[in-house]
Amino acid sequence: MENFKLYVPNLSDYPALISLWESSVRATHHFLSEADIQSYKKLIFNTYLDQVELFCLKHDNEIIGFMGLSEDFLQMLFIHPNFRGKGVGKQLISFAIKNKNITKVDVNEQNKQAFGFYKHLGFQVTDRYEHDAVGKPYPILSMELRKN
Repeated sequence: MENFKLYVPNLSDYPALISLWESSVRATHHFLSEADIQSYKKLIFNTYLDQVELFCLKHDNEIIGFMGLSEDFLQMLFIHPNFRGKGVGKQLISFAIKNKNITKVDVNEQNKQAFGFYKHLGFQVTDRYEHDAVGKPYPILSMELRKN
């Protein structure tokens, strides 16, 4: 992990972020159709990246993971498939909790690995929604960091 560098991306990094996003989604969101992936990809690139505070982790000058934050909410976290399970997500989340006071996250119910990851880090389910933010029938679990 000593080779990982926290980085604040700029507009020129957006194509790399979108490529990483798509690789990550294809590795973890098996419940999405191809049409859904393309639809969400446009939303991420054209709208969502500009609505959050972005942070990336780089390894050997390549972005291997990124997250988007808004107030106390982790809006997005995506890790390159080759770096899943290697502490990238945990390092990003730890930074967000300690430095940005992140306490909330929403996760697709069908993304069992992500749900388990957040649960392992101390988040607990506070609510469930039948549809995602764009009205698609992918249930969302709202989670909040347990207070110690």
